[in-house]
Parts: sequence; structure tokens; C-alpha cells
Amino acid sequence: MPSDRLETEISRIRALAACMCLLLAVPGIELARMQIFHAGRYRSSLDRQSIRRVRLPAPRGRILDRNGKCLADTRPSYSIAVYVEELRKPGSLSRTIEAVEAAVHRTGGIIGLRPEIGPEDIRRHIRQRAPLPLVAWRDADWKAISRFAEYPDQPSGVDVFVEPVRTYPMGRLAAHVLGYVGKRDQAAAEEEDPFSYYLPDMTGRSGIESAYDRELAGLAGAQLIRVDAAGFKHRAEMEREAVLGRDITLSIDWRIQRLAEEALSDARGAAVIVEPFSGEILAMASSPSFDPNRFGIGIDPEEWRELLTDEARPLFNRAIQAAYPPGSVFKPVVALAALDSAAASPATTFVCSGSFRIGNAEFDCWQTTGHGAIALEKAIEQSCNAYFCQLGLLCGHQRIADMARELGFGERTGIVLAAGGMTENPGLVPDEEWKKRRLREGWRPGDTCNMSIGQGFVLATPLQVAMMCACLANGGTLLTPRLVLNPSDGAYEAGRRVKCDRRAIEIVRQGMRDVIENASGTGRRAHVEGVELAGKTGTAEYGPSHARKKYTWMMAFGPYENPRYALAIVVEEGVSGGITVAPRVAQIFRGLLALESHDSAAGGEG
Repeated sequence: MPSDRLETEISRIRALAACMCLLLAVPGIELARMQIFHAGRYRSSLDRQSIRRVRLPAPRGRILDRNGKCLADTRPSYSIAVYVEELRKPGSLSRTIEAVEAAVHRTGGIIGLRPEIGPEDIRRHIRQRAPLPLVAWRDADWKAISRFAEYPDQPSGVDVFVEPVRTYPMGRLAAHVLGYVGKRDQAAAEEEDPFSYYLPDMTGRSGIESAYDRELAGLAGAQLIRVDAAGFKHRAEMEREAVLGRDITLSIDWRIQRLAEEALSDARGAAVIVEPFSGEILAMASSPSFDPNRFGIGIDPEEWRELLTDEARPLFNRAIQAAYPPGSVFKPVVALAALDSAAASPATTFVCSGSFRIGNAEFDCWQTTGHGAIALEKAIEQSCNAYFCQLGLLCGHQRIADMARELGFGERTGIVLAAGGMTENPGLVPDEEWKKRRLREGWRPGDTCNMSIGQGFVLATPLQVAMMCACLANGGTLLTPRLVLNPSDGAYEAGRRVKCDRRAIEIVRQGMRDVIENASGTGRRAHVEGVELAGKTGTAEYGPSHARKKYTWMMAFGPYENPRYALAIVVEEGVSGGITVAPRVAQIFRGLLALESHDSAAGGEG
């Protein structure tokens, strides 16, 4: 080959080699850039595509009574679940769905239960939550779990799955105080900490469960799941462990709560029992009630509709949400207003002829033959309407309204349940300004008479009446109701001294003692042998004139000289405070004394 031709061929080969080197250098440089210089960035991107973050709910804290009795707890719920990635089939998605469905049907035959999920549920789970267990039987009974656990040839990809479920060991006891839980809203959870998936979790929907949800819920854990290109789980590891929720200790004594609920077992109404020197709520009952365990694993929609449409309103906490005309339990307010303003004295006497007429309005007294000439303490004992109508007119409605507000009426008490999905009713203390604003008319003497006997426009909740009773029991300090005892909740606002003469309070207290302890008192059926009590009955009519019904009341405290309990009870559609409610008050106080005797004996034995 001539030398010039050889030179040409060599040049061509060199040029071709240079082009090949150049062509190989470009992807090589790009590969080095990706694998060496920018490896971290692409690795992070890959992780974002292949790692899923799963929220693991923390065990919920307990709710305890003042003695450490557990009122709300978390139990393990044993479910049977399918781990879809273990049954995954090559090819179309339908093959995997068929394999899962076959495993579910076979498991159903083993445990003796019909499947709770179908092909569409399986398809939806694979598309949306493939890395997570597919629960086929939720909260299965112990027989089903035992059959599955003991079966020698269990289906692959199926296993027992444990979930936390809220439980209330005492059933309906204190249901309105405790409240209930529901499924946590995923959108709200995402605001706190975003996750790819959320395992079922509970959140408080009412009562203490709602008011203290953040403390009870604890801190959720996190699990990292690596998935393949199709979204199936490949590997899992823990990012952080869940932190147990905090226990909440209530002022409620479960035994006293049971006494209050038993006293209302055959009635619609409410009862509140207070420690008169601390404001601690020992019992708060509303009847009818409900079983919060029905909400533990998610209430059936039909059951929920039944609760909402039940005319007895079992979810309604009558102790703080219902405002009733207080009837004659309001008369001590009128007496204090008159005494404190010096408009009247204990010797102030009026004549009761069985009714009191002013203008065209007539106010009947329960003693149709009349009480005759009667003074203040006897009027309290006898609950004389005619006397209090005249005392109210002498005192004036504005002084009565001012004293009522001083004793906590017409405003919310601030109990923590109001932060738990239960709107506390402030009740109503009417006056001339309110009537002009609301009804576009002036105040009349008949309005004062109605107000003086706890009817007309005035409204109060059982909790407000109980706190007034505690105020009279302790000598004049209006307390803030306390329901939670945890010391870390900060300083407790104990209450304030009411602006009222101490002697006036003592006169009213003496009249209230006569209500129960005198043989002629309207509350004599509340008498309990061995203890001196004080109280006030009340009856308030409502409804159309042709079908009048009555709210029946009683408030009481005792022992008289050293009060340990103050309470208020209202019963809807009763006969009278003295007939319907007073025996229930006696029932509660007998129970309280029996508990004290038992505790004293137990302490002595120890």
C-alpha cells in the first residue's frame, strides 16, 4: 500500500477514535455528574419516591377518678388483616385482587365469620394504601382469634393485627363528663405533621376526652416504609416511637357519681354534687345517659342517627347545657337581696291568704288556705309564694338581678367541659334593660313577682344552682367548679367572696335548715337520721296552660355545721320539689354517709 494512502487511512482511524472518545465522554461525564457530584440529590429524590411515612398513633392516656379508679382506658383490639405485598401476583392487578379475596374467604371459613370486605374494598386499598395491612375483620371476638391462631395451616399473607380502642370500664357511669372519641380527622393531623399514611387513631369528640385531647393523645410515632415501583411494601423501619398520652385525674368520685346516677335512674334530669370549700365536682350526672363504649371502634351510622333523634336527648348534658326556670330554689337570692340592701329584716312580715294578686295577675301559693302572717325564715321553710312576691316588690327587681349575678347566675361558670364540645348555658338573669332590648317593652310589677318565685324569664343550670348552694354552705365564697385535679394544670382560681352581709347569709341558712329539719318544712322528705341538713325545694311550671308540666328542684348541703357536700338536683315532669326530689336527696345523703362510714372503717383497719 502506497505510503500516502496509508497515511490517509491512519488519519481516518484517528478521527474515528477521537469521535468515539468524544461520544463516550459525554455520557461518561454525565454519569460521573449524577453518580459522584450530585449523588446526594438523586438519592434524596429516589427516597422521596420510594419511602412512605406512616403515622403510628400513641396509646391514649387514661382518665381516672379522684381515687385512681380507671374510668377511661385503651384496650388492644385484635383484628385479622391481610398483608397484600405477600400475596402479590405478577401480571394484572386483578390477579392480586383475586389472590387476596381467596385468602380472605379461606380465612373466613377457618374463623367462622363472613368476610367484611369485598373485591372493591381490596382494589381501593391496593391503589391507595397498599403498604399497610388490609383489615378484613375488625375487633374480632376471642373465639375467632383462637380458631385462627390454633389452625395448623394458616393462609399466607394473613395475620392478627392489633389496634388501640378506647374503652370505658364503668360503662355509662359519668358518660357526659368523660365524653367519647371518634376517628381523628386526617386533615387536622396533616397540619401537625405530614405523613403518607395514617393508621386509625382516636380523638376526643366531647367531654374531658375533647377538652384534654392533646394531653390524652400523646405524641404519634412514625414508621418509614420503602416501597417498590408498584407501591407495595419492600421494607419497614422505625423513625420514632410513639409517646404514651398523659393520664387525667378528675375530681369525680366514682362511688358518689353512681349515687347521683342511681337517684336519677327513673327520671329525666340532672344532679351535681360539690365539695363546698374547694369547688371540686364530686359527681355530675345527666339522665338519660349513653354508653361511650359504643363509639370505641366507630359507631354505626344507624346507631348515631338513633342517638341524635332520640327525643330524650341522651347526648345532652343537662347539668351544664340545659337552663331551667329555677322555681323556689331562687328564693334565697331574693332573701339575700332584701336583707343585704336593708329593704327587709328577718322580722319583716307579710300576710299570705293563699295567693297574691297584683293588677290582673294572680300568683298562687301551694298552701291554698294561706300561711297567714309569716316572717322571713318561716317563709323560706314554707316556700311561700305570696310572701316572696311581696318581698320582691319591696326590694325591687334590680337588686334581685344584681344579687343573682353576684351568686353566679346569668354567666358561665367556666367549667372545663365547655372546652370539650359542650357549650355551657349561661342561663338568664332578666332586668328592665334586657326586657326593653329583647322584647321591646318595659318591666312590670308582675315580672318582679315572677322573678321572685324563680319563674318568668329567669333561667339557671343545675351546675349554677349547685355552686350557689356551695356558696351558702361555706358562708359566702362563690367557687369556680373544678373537675380536673392534675397538679401540672397550674394555679386554680378558687373563687371570690360575694358582696353580701354575712349575717344575711346566716339567716338564709337557718331558713334552709328548717326546710329539711322541721316537721312542717317543704323538704322534710330529705331528712336523714343522724345528720343535720339544709336545703330548698323548688317547683317551676312550664308548657301550655291546658297541659302544664313541672320542673322539680332541690338544693341541699350538709352536715349543717361543717358542710362536706352541696348538691342540686332537677327532675323534669315531676310533682313538686318536696315530693319528687327531696326523697332522692335523702337517698344520696344516706349513701354519702355510708361511704364515709366504710372509708373510716377501712382506714381504721389499715
